Amino acid sequence: MSEATQSKPKFMAEMSVRQVLDLHPEAGLVLTGYHLGGCSHCGVNQFETLQQVCNAYGIPLDAVLSSLNDLLEA
Repeated sequence: MSEATQSKPKFMAEMSVRQVLDLHPEAGLVLTGYHLGGCSHCGVNQFETLQQVCNAYGIPLDAVLSSLNDLLEA
């Protein structure tokens, strides 16, 4: 398969938090930067989607996705 036909990985709203964390080793740091997980009062369920978590905590999904996808560009 040529490089042009291979799809690059991308973070998407419907991914579970577990899938997000598995896709890139620094994804957890990005989520923590938005106060999603990492502390006792805002732990996130790893089976929820990124969109569900952002909606629950009032975090702009587009900003989180942009930050996560920046990891894949680096």
